[in-house]
Amino acid sequence: MNDRVKLPRTAKGERPYYFDDPAVDKLLSMLMGLAGEVSVMRDRMDTVERLAEEKGVFGQADIEAYQPTPAVLAARVKRREEFLNEITRIIQVEPSGTDAEPAGSYAAAIELVQKDL
Repeated sequence: MNDRVKLPRTAKGERPYYFDDPAVDKLLSMLMGLAGEVSVMRDRMDTVERLAEEKGVFGQADIEAYQPTPAVLAARVKRREEFLNEITRIIQVEPSGTDAEPAGSYAAAIELVQKDL
């Protein structure tokens, strides 16, 4: 049973801006969030690959030869969409209030960024 509590992901108060153009601040925030995620992911993947190789479970050649099933591909698409929604959250939330909901899909987020440019 999973009894995890989901807390709102919106901050109270106004967002501080560091650059003259708020779009640059949003882009920087997205970039830093992505950089943090990639760094953690690389460390974890390195650990998994080293442990697997040490224990003789599988090696680099097995990883390179892996062909995902349609179910695996579908799970990856879902996870990728969630990931992109998380890192683009800053441009998906309406700036008018703290109770705003995400504007929609990754495509909608891209439209919002392009509109700010």
